[in-house]
Amino acid sequence: MSELTRMTLSALLERLRARDISSVELTRAYLDAIQAHEPSIHAFITLTAERALADAARADQQRAAGDERPLLGIPLAIKDVLSTQGIETTCGSRILSGYVPVFSATAVQRLEDAGMVLLGKTNMDEFAMGSSTENSARGVTRNPWNTERVPGGSSGGSAAAVAAGMASGAIGTDTGGSIRQPAALCGVVGLKPSYGRVSRYGLVAFGSSLDCPGPLTRTVEDAARLLGVMAGHDPLDATSMTTPVPDYVAGLGGDLNGLRVGVPRQYFIDGMQAEVETSVRAAIEQLRALGAEIVEIDMPHTDYSLPVYYIIAPAEASANLARYDGIRFGARVDKGGMWETYKATRGEGFGAEVKRRIMLGTYALSAGYYDAYYGKAQQVRTLIKGDFELAFERVDVIAAPTTPKTAFKFGDNTGDPLQMYLEDVFTLPASLAGVPGLSVPCGFDSAGLPIGMQLIAPAFREDVLLRTGHAYQQATEWHTRSAELKL
Repeated sequence: MSELTRMTLSALLERLRARDISSVELTRAYLDAIQAHEPSIHAFITLTAERALADAARADQQRAAGDERPLLGIPLAIKDVLSTQGIETTCGSRILSGYVPVFSATAVQRLEDAGMVLLGKTNMDEFAMGSSTENSARGVTRNPWNTERVPGGSSGGSAAAVAAGMASGAIGTDTGGSIRQPAALCGVVGLKPSYGRVSRYGLVAFGSSLDCPGPLTRTVEDAARLLGVMAGHDPLDATSMTTPVPDYVAGLGGDLNGLRVGVPRQYFIDGMQAEVETSVRAAIEQLRALGAEIVEIDMPHTDYSLPVYYIIAPAEASANLARYDGIRFGARVDKGGMWETYKATRGEGFGAEVKRRIMLGTYALSAGYYDAYYGKAQQVRTLIKGDFELAFERVDVIAAPTTPKTAFKFGDNTGDPLQMYLEDVFTLPASLAGVPGLSVPCGFDSAGLPIGMQLIAPAFREDVLLRTGHAYQQATEWHTRSAELKL
């Protein structure tokens, strides 16, 4: 990495404001890094280099004229599940090849309005269904810390781009852990906001009651900056909340005196990697040293999160993906007749994991099974949500591992879907409850692979989450380490 691409987004903003560097200079540094490392990492599906340089030149002119928008001239990357006007949006799938949206997602538009320079669209598991980015029709993304290992998923391209110094930050989406899990495996910060905090308008839907756009960055402060721009009510999204958005960056700082941190025993399970447990427990002790009170808590319905999620999410995916038929947009396999064209397009356009989840969801929603599966899962989801509500009567934040182990090798879990699904076992509960979760780097295993600690707060208390994570990072140096990439 060059000196510029090793810097945090916040530090780069300071240098841009001081006129120490130009946005064009900064954008060229990231484009050079992409050119150097993209062949070995493959974090991107689409690069927008020409547009990025034009946007950067415009940002420099605007800053010279006195414009001080919060992200003016900052190069970012966007997960290819968020619509971008005039730029192909594939969701990592063959079925959306050639689809160019005529509008941008609200989250993307707000970043652009704040002055973002768009570097490109990042790779992902097809339709955000996966935990390794091995399910992309556009090829796998590799972990910058060890290219024989996965970066996590489904936002693996976004996490890898930040870890490899190919973007100052990136936007991902989290349905069951798809921001937090790759953040942990790639040694970066990943924030899943509360459901309804960031607009889903223009996000290609996987699980409509679960999907959350959010940032991946090098530091918690950087995540706070991006969330502050993205968050807020959007009348175009019926699930968007009107809850006021605080100044997240201004809320950072101070000690953790008086903060109550809950540690749920159900998140430290048999079979998890010993080094992960050791690092996370050490991180929790660091929070104690910063003034926090550590409280052991119980969350008795945690074990049901995996089966509940894999009924609800596939059911919603089955309904959402019914619209892809090759008639109005995307790829089409024309077989003459309507039904034959539908079948051929979907059969060739969807990958194996997407087909698996469509079939699971269709079965769960079918006549005679709806109440027994989907209806029952929603009831248990309410119990899981109740666990968090009871816990937050006693504590302010929950601390736990983000993942049960560090990045695994390619192919280790592809033949065993259940084992792959277990990679998200610690992130699923917060998704089902709709509460915010933050993954911060907290160590490395003996193979030099990153480990993440997950922090969880009550709904719409991202300010508490960010303050806790920032205080931890001010006292530790795990987040300052960079993957050494071979050229």
